[in-house]
Amino acid sequence: MPFIRADEAIAHEIHGGRFVSYVRPGTGSRDLASWRVEMPAGMVGPAHTISHEETFYVLSGRLRLTIGDEGAELGAGDAAVAPAGSRLAVANTTDQPVHMWVTTLVGLTAELADGSTISPPWAR
Repeated sequence: MPFIRADEAIAHEIHGGRFVSYVRPGTGSRDLASWRVEMPAGMVGPAHTISHEETFYVLSGRLRLTIGDEGAELGAGDAAVAPAGSRLAVANTTDQPVHMWVTTLVGLTAELADGSTISPPWAR
């Protein structure tokens, strides 16, 4: 099943954002999970620490991405890599939505600031 059609994507909403899952075990991937993130204007995602490396590619809009102690403003066409164990924070401080593509290994978990752990359904 190497081809994934738009109607096979599954949307999940959490923390004010929309995560549209395309590549995952349910669509034929053994190792990778990829999804499109839709962040509305003004959205600030909760800081979290990731279990697996993640890559980010901004499709449209501008956002602030902080990986560990280093932050950057990213716009359409910019990319970033967060190593496993990194603390991430993402914010859309503009008045326009942001869309980005994210890829990681299947099984990613994220630990939130309160110590709780989530296993995002778009990464399994």
